[in-house]
Amino acid sequence: MKSPYEILGVAKTASADDVRKAYRGLAKKLHPDLNPGDKSAEAKFKDVSIAYDLLSDNAKRAKFDAGEIDAAGNETAAARERQYYRDHPQARQQQNAYASSAGFEDFAGDDLFSELFRKQAEKQRNAKGADAQYRLTVSFLDAVNGGLQRISLPGGGALDVNIPAGIQEGQTLRLKGKGNASQGTGGHGDALVQIAVAPHAFFTRVGDDIFVELPVTIKEAALGGPVKVPTSTGSVMLNIPKASNTGALLRLKGKGVAGKGDQFVKLKIVLPQMPDAALNDFLSDWSPDASYDPRKEMQL
Repeated sequence: MKSPYEILGVAKTASADDVRKAYRGLAKKLHPDLNPGDKSAEAKFKDVSIAYDLLSDNAKRAKFDAGEIDAAGNETAAARERQYYRDHPQARQQQNAYASSAGFEDFAGDDLFSELFRKQAEKQRNAKGADAQYRLTVSFLDAVNGGLQRISLPGGGALDVNIPAGIQEGQTLRLKGKGNASQGTGGHGDALVQIAVAPHAFFTRVGDDIFVELPVTIKEAALGGPVKVPTSTGSVMLNIPKASNTGALLRLKGKGVAGKGDQFVKLKIVLPQMPDAALNDFLSDWSPDASYDPRKEMQL
């Protein structure tokens, strides 16, 4: 698997602005809306989005550079081993003490075995409880803007989960001390909450950018002017340029996920559902200029 730096084409010393510029350039080139039916572009766009998600997050980037997570954001085996020995320093001591390949054959006397069993039992008593696994589905807007959700527990009670702004599908939140109770004196384990994001009726997300298709009238597309556009934080006014066509992509800067990305508005001209006599009369009398041919690119 390529590193996120290779995917975005930036150096490991690249600044946050360099990473953002590289991502936007690739996103505009590879976005599925601009490459309909191109599976290769779609796959590359997905890789670019995953790489940007990792490198645009300072904490994730630091973990990747330190070898604690891989390019997909998953914890590495080396990181898990380091964490285990941080949590159980006595394990490394025991590992070093009994590294001999002779195993227990060199031990002499029952007293030594009794001491080993005593230490093992003490370790089990002091171990924390098992982690509890949950899956929580949040709305698109809560994933973008953050919010508070509650999980109903199987045995009764509830668990409040603070959703950070910008969380993505599949990420896991760790709630310290909210897991299962210890069988001894080790305290509770943690609650691991995996996040699923419900699809939105008209918003889609790509990295930190949000995309929406906006229906407009023929008049708005032809003459231009301000129109109201929904965003994840409320409606805003967007100025449509004159002579805009279906598929035109307009940008609302800073209206992406948690203010980090942008919102892209794709125009779609929509005719009235019911017959409009005034519009029909106008079009019947309208004679387009001879140079106007919307299908000229399709001529053989």
